[in-house]
Amino acid sequence: MNKLKFFRVLAGCLLLTLTFASLAISGEKLTIRVDRMLDVVSGRIIKNAYVTVEGRKIVGVGGSELAEGTKVIDLGDMTLLPGLIDMHVHLAYDIEMGFVYRSVHDGPADDALRAARNSRQTLMAGFTTVREAGSRNFVDVALMKAVERGFVEGPWIFPCGHGISITGGHGDEIGFQPGILEMTPEFGIADGPEEVLRAVRYQIKHGAKQIKMIATAGVLSFEESGIAQQYSDEEMRVIVEEAARHGLKVFAHAHGTEGIIAAVKAGVASIEHGSLVDDEAIKLMKEKGAYLVPTTYLAESIDLERLPPLLRSKAEYILPLARKNLRRAIQSGVKIAFGTDAAVFPHGDNAKEFAVYVKLGMSPIDAIRTATINAIDLLGVDDRGIIEEGKLADLIAVQGNPLENIAVLEDVKFVMHGGKIVKR
Repeated sequence: MNKLKFFRVLAGCLLLTLTFASLAISGEKLTIRVDRMLDVVSGRIIKNAYVTVEGRKIVGVGGSELAEGTKVIDLGDMTLLPGLIDMHVHLAYDIEMGFVYRSVHDGPADDALRAARNSRQTLMAGFTTVREAGSRNFVDVALMKAVERGFVEGPWIFPCGHGISITGGHGDEIGFQPGILEMTPEFGIADGPEEVLRAVRYQIKHGAKQIKMIATAGVLSFEESGIAQQYSDEEMRVIVEEAARHGLKVFAHAHGTEGIIAAVKAGVASIEHGSLVDDEAIKLMKEKGAYLVPTTYLAESIDLERLPPLLRSKAEYILPLARKNLRRAIQSGVKIAFGTDAAVFPHGDNAKEFAVYVKLGMSPIDAIRTATINAIDLLGVDDRGIIEEGKLADLIAVQGNPLENIAVLEDVKFVMHGGKIVKR
């Protein structure tokens, strides 16, 4: 690229950045009118609703009097909902041919560009907040900052930095010859109480807002087992206690029953996947108030043909059991928060998780609550997830009534993020 072309591209990027930033902070007061609005707390549909927004916040919810002196956006025959929240995504990843070698071939810049693309797709699908479940080199922290500054269109991000894993565990790079991608506690690979303590502190130092612990083996990694407990009970306690000292919650990747039980006893806020959750684990989760984040749509969407033989065999064993046990968890009344593991299937298809919950026995309103009021409870925030005065102006609209047909959430027509209309 010659110098003139380079500076033209640079100028265009700067102009685009300034445009997004000015839109984000313009503070124009406007009112949205819609035929139907869903109150996720009561589960009621409110007809002919008005919501007034100023800056990033909702400043009024009610009738037509709110529209006086404001610009009105009439969405007509749609249903307005709070922006959705996905508690388990990997924005810097995709399952593509050769994905198992990406850590060797791609660097932080590659990850960041991929994450920016996937971030926008997620936002356009109506997910205005996500909990990032692990990326390399703190790409998730950088993306969080870029979204907040208006440099990138994407959901608000709660990053975890690197997931904390044993050497040779689900969070480690396995299958390469010695010397390739040997990771240290700073990058999440830690053994024993002292190393896991350092690993947690390092993630927090560099911007993690939640801590991810790899409690058991996994499907998309090269350990022989997909379910074995990996961290000891003591190591798990150290991780949870250290995070708590800094005011952070811990969420645990866990497929196998023993690891699920050990992680809940250690005090984690949520179990991710929970494939082999049994009655004992469910009872303990209810006693401790731990959430289950099921990530279950992927069982019918993952392209098994793209997986190496070992990974495919584990997926074929674990995923059907996960679906069966989720039905049991729903019937038991264990708390469930919405999560997808987006990256295993295409980003932007996140809302297809809802239909699975309903198919397995959850009511449509309870399914929606997993991605709104349950999600904010698990995140530990109270400034979003509800259409209410003082909350973030994160709003979406769909055609039809999601209480009658949950699938309408898969085709979001309108998205407002922090008071800025990003899709209409």
